[in-house]
Amino acid sequence: MLTIRRMALVTAAPLVLAGAGIAHPHGLSRLTASDWAHLHIALLPVFPLLTVGLLLPLWHRPRLGLAGFATVVAWVGAFVYAAFYTGLDAVAGIAAGTAVEHAGATVSLGPVKRPLYHTGEALGQVGAYALIGAIAATAVALLPKHGARILPGTVVLLAAGWSFVDSHIFWPRGVWTMLGFALGFALLAWATAGRNRFGETGMLPRHAAGDRGSGE
Repeated sequence: MLTIRRMALVTAAPLVLAGAGIAHPHGLSRLTASDWAHLHIALLPVFPLLTVGLLLPLWHRPRLGLAGFATVVAWVGAFVYAAFYTGLDAVAGIAAGTAVEHAGATVSLGPVKRPLYHTGEALGQVGAYALIGAIAATAVALLPKHGARILPGTVVLLAAGWSFVDSHIFWPRGVWTMLGFALGFALLAWATAGRNRFGETGMLPRHAAGDRGSGE
């Protein structure tokens, strides 16, 4: 049951974003501007939650050493992603959609959209590269304790992160990217299952439990 809950927590955000990508307008025009802006308003709290899939397996106090340092690096990368990718959502999503929606009928939309797109793209790339760094740092932090079990999820997440740099959530590649994140986070959650939040085993071995119960 614990593993199912972990799976639900780490896959919720990427699955919501994949669904939003299917519904996302393919282009920003006067006809789609309202939907474009409102969709990005709805997604404003969702994009930062993509990092839950990394933060959950790292939910413990970092210790001295390489693993502890990598944990802090992963936290910082997750924060930078959340801050800067929210900037993309706000500028190229909400602001651009609102500006186009209220542009005069005779106004050329290129000069209205282009500066917002360029600014949003720059912010988004910082966030996406920070997320890739956080994924790599998470692998370094988890490898000593969980071993090669974390590698499949890490590989899938790195591939999804690289695609995320320029795919956003647009159909089709952006949707597949979000599904890749969901798969990678699920694999990582499975690989680290059975540990409590401080990184220790969730239950005693059978022989230890028997010894304690017998009073010896």
